[in-house]
Amino acid sequence: MTERSFSAILAERATRDPAEPLVVDAAGIMTAAELDASATAFAHELIARGVRLDDTVAVSMPNGRDFVTACFGIWRAGATPQPLSTDLTPQERAELEQIAPPVAAVGGRPASTDIAWIAGVRVPPREGGLPDVAAACWKAPATSGSTGRPKIVRAAAPATLDPSRPVAAFLPQTATQIVAGPLWHSAVFTYAVRGLLTGHRLIILDRFDPEGWLAAVEDHRATWGLLVPAMMTRLLRLPPAQRAVERVASIESVLHMGAPCAPELKRAFLHWLGAERVAEVYAGSESNGLTHITGTEWLGRPGSVGRPIGGTRIRIRDPRGRDLRTGENGLVWMRRGDTPAYAYVGEVSRRDEEGWDTLGDIGHVDADGYLFLHDRADDLINRGGDKIAPALVEAALESHPDVEEAVAFGVADDERGQAVHAAVRLVDGASVPEVMAHARARLGRRAPVALHVATAPLRNDAGKVRRAALARRFAPPGD
Repeated sequence: MTERSFSAILAERATRDPAEPLVVDAAGIMTAAELDASATAFAHELIARGVRLDDTVAVSMPNGRDFVTACFGIWRAGATPQPLSTDLTPQERAELEQIAPPVAAVGGRPASTDIAWIAGVRVPPREGGLPDVAAACWKAPATSGSTGRPKIVRAAAPATLDPSRPVAAFLPQTATQIVAGPLWHSAVFTYAVRGLLTGHRLIILDRFDPEGWLAAVEDHRATWGLLVPAMMTRLLRLPPAQRAVERVASIESVLHMGAPCAPELKRAFLHWLGAERVAEVYAGSESNGLTHITGTEWLGRPGSVGRPIGGTRIRIRDPRGRDLRTGENGLVWMRRGDTPAYAYVGEVSRRDEEGWDTLGDIGHVDADGYLFLHDRADDLINRGGDKIAPALVEAALESHPDVEEAVAFGVADDERGQAVHAAVRLVDGASVPEVMAHARARLGRRAPVALHVATAPLRNDAGKVRRAALARRFAPPGD
């Protein structure tokens, strides 16, 4: 079978089995015929508002069928969806619009009045058919901004797919997929959409809640899902009876990615769900390369994010660009194919003339080609020349039973350049001095010099965090 437009694939699925449930959310079931009709109606609305082939349409909506309808309507109109976080500040939204203004926006109101705004996707149908077209770029998400100002990442691939072939070895061709993360996040968006196109049914949660996730898996017999480490932590903190493994018996595999996973957390999760049912992928919105590791492999190489797949090659380089030897830490560079899989808008790519690219992560490769990550180069805390990985500090803190969440960051220090601080969310009645003592026992001189207690989640629904913002928030007066 050859590649066909996203629009044609949906239409064929609706023709083949109109009553097939494609999306299940808080409002109930949406069938293939209903999604197809809603996407067509919205595509007509977009075209009436001036959207044309290869235009970009921003989508800022909560999880649910309306988000899915908006994107398929955009593809049917021949345009490119730009998923945007619903948590963007007005300033961040305005910055994105300045560097690449979309023709239209659905859901959240755009900052500019020059952009056509459509509050929702539920519009009356219009007469007339639409041509089968496919945008040259299938998605143009904005990054989370966790490592700096948000930027736009335009995919080089068109809105076409061969639905007869699995998208990746770790994404089954058919599945009942539970969507727990925000659909505006690049990985969640990618696997939900591409899964739907090859035969998935989507069980979409409003937002992640550990008991709600378990109930949805149990009720809908979910077989596949994507998690981030923060979600894994919350699942494991449920009482054993509440997370009885029988409740997740339908799950065939779970993929986790999106943030560093502490070895203690990973080991506990594998013990709960079963190593054979857990996989991990390291990749970015840029799709410039990826690695994969099964849970069983991981037990033999704790801390690894796997070996390269999908034609990816890896090199570890020092700051001068020189290749390092096996086992030496340096900047991780990847190469996947002769042409870039993305193009930045609002940022300059680090891709070199030979096609090697980096996400800015520090790591090493062992003798068997397994990659181990230590942290992002931009996140490392420079304490008097000692480069401390925040993930190391966070793992030590979160190993304490009273710490629900921890985020480490550097704060300016006159004597050593930077001091290690951490924000933590604690269970009721927790002792900060006890947590500090636990951290010192685990980390020694690398332990935080200060803990800042927070009551709200430190990471967003996609598991991302803005360390610089936390440093500004918690920096001592006068810094």
